[in-house]
Amino acid sequence: MLKIAITDEHYDLKTTVLNALYAVTDPELGINIIDLGLVYGMTIEANSIHIFMTLSTPACPMGGIITAHVRTAVEAALPGYETGVTLVWEPQWNADLISETGKAALGW
Repeated sequence: MLKIAITDEHYDLKTTVLNALYAVTDPELGINIIDLGLVYGMTIEANSIHIFMTLSTPACPMGGIITAHVRTAVEAALPGYETGVTLVWEPQWNADLISETGKAALGW
């Protein structure tokens, strides 16, 4: 799960982004992308926020929808900030990245 250090100079902004991303769900599973462990990191520079995330598989048919929802959620939470999303494939996503909350939602 994505963690934000309280000493991070952008702690408040990153916390707002993190909270916004809890509202973005995988359309097939109905579970948010944070609890699925799909978000690996973020950077903030001036009025720009960049999210580094993955999908459960590079061939995920919902990838475009999920990344569009990420941009929409972040920009709604932080008006005036431009949001970019980069899909990364390392480390490769696996079910061990799902939070306990996510596992419970999946009935695991």
